[in-house]
Amino acid sequence: MLKRNEHAKQRWSGAHQAIDTWLQERQAVLVDYFKLAGLAPYERDSQALPAAQDIRHFCELLMDYVSAGHFEVYDQIIRNSQQAPQSTRELANEVFPLISDTTEIALDFNDAYGEINEDNGLQQFDQHLSHLGEALELRMEFEDRLLSTLEQHQLL
Repeated sequence: MLKRNEHAKQRWSGAHQAIDTWLQERQAVLVDYFKLAGLAPYERDSQALPAAQDIRHFCELLMDYVSAGHFEVYDQIIRNSQQAPQSTRELANEVFPLISDTTEIALDFNDAYGEINEDNGLQQFDQHLSHLGEALELRMEFEDRLLSTLEQHQLL
């Protein structure tokens, strides 16, 4: 996922300010996700759960990223796709509902852990974090497909 985001930043940075900001937010979410999950290069004692404040911070970043996508970047994509060939509009119509599915998973995660404290609610944290990670990977794939198509038609 981190490599995918680095590639996306190299490819689309500078195309539009909203996309640059959004890609930075995406990077921040990924780094914190890897920290919470204890994935390389970050380590976590497999028996210990992350601190509640780290989980809350991650949820804030996650909501910023999801919101920026829906309320800034996707709006820009929709506006630009109106000038695009039919195939691009069809891709957008296919991918936006799939992205919305991943948004629901992110919102559910935030609802479960955004206000978490040290004393409760972490019994299934690793399972939920893993499910969220799968959704984030799909989401980024869908987002990158959209951006790539718009780039091909010089609409970024």
